[in-house]
Amino acid sequence: MADTLVAPPAGVHRFAQFHALTKPRVVRLIVFCALIGMLLAQPGWPAWSVALPAVVGIWLVASAAAAFNCLVEQHIDRRMARTAWRPTAKGELTQAQALVFSSVLCAIGCAVLLAWVNALTMWLTLATFVGYAVIYTIVLKPLTPQNIVIGGASGAMPPVLGWAAMTGEVTIEPLMLALIIFLWTPPHFWALALYRVEDYRRSGLPMLPVTHGPEFTRLQVLLYTLVLFAATLLPFTFGMSGGLYLAGAVVLGAMFVLLAWQLWRDYSDALARRTFRFSIWHLALLFAVLLVDHWAWPWIVEHWA
Repeated sequence: MADTLVAPPAGVHRFAQFHALTKPRVVRLIVFCALIGMLLAQPGWPAWSVALPAVVGIWLVASAAAAFNCLVEQHIDRRMARTAWRPTAKGELTQAQALVFSSVLCAIGCAVLLAWVNALTMWLTLATFVGYAVIYTIVLKPLTPQNIVIGGASGAMPPVLGWAAMTGEVTIEPLMLALIIFLWTPPHFWALALYRVEDYRRSGLPMLPVTHGPEFTRLQVLLYTLVLFAATLLPFTFGMSGGLYLAGAVVLGAMFVLLAWQLWRDYSDALARRTFRFSIWHLALLFAVLLVDHWAWPWIVEHWA
């Protein structure tokens, strides 16, 4: 007998729609960077009675910001092949449903941070929500081709949130990590925009490849990658990390710069895709090496110096 396709229960399908609004892959990277900030903030293991609710609260507020972004940009998402599948773009979820969902997630996340973490982390996380969901999405993104650069300030906040959760303060160390993410954001998104330029042209958004052309954008990707490379050396320069991180930062940075150089000299959509995908690995591996260095380098120095 031939197999028959059985539709999932309505409740499961509705859950999948709301889950899609939260941009799970993006939020996972945000939470990962926040967790790195928590783990680096103290010499030993963090107090999980604080770290766990901090992760939950940051995850909820980040998911709320993503859902609000989908709500505001549903008309833009419909015109782009990359985003036309989103439930708000397809009309599967109403504006009211998306707004209530985003508001509830944000409120619960802020309540968790205030009750079990500290007020500073709650306010910083809420400010990040406003920065991304309102200032970037509503004001900057449709206004200027530098939207990614300016809006990158909100995306750079997760390590600061994680650090504040564990220490109750913001110092130079998490700000260096935020600077790295801030400088990483433009080449990451512009590599995507280069091979999705027609999508962005249809959307009406003033993305750099649309307003200034692909050649100028490729040059900006290269220049930002060079500045990013220098910024990734700051944790070692300021004594936040050791030689293990330095070696990882140099290797990862050199690979990113090489891809950006090739992209500038001899463009292809395939190379732009490769650069975009590597940029994600670059940030994740850079912070992972920083974490390994945080735990392993003191032992290496003690036993091998």
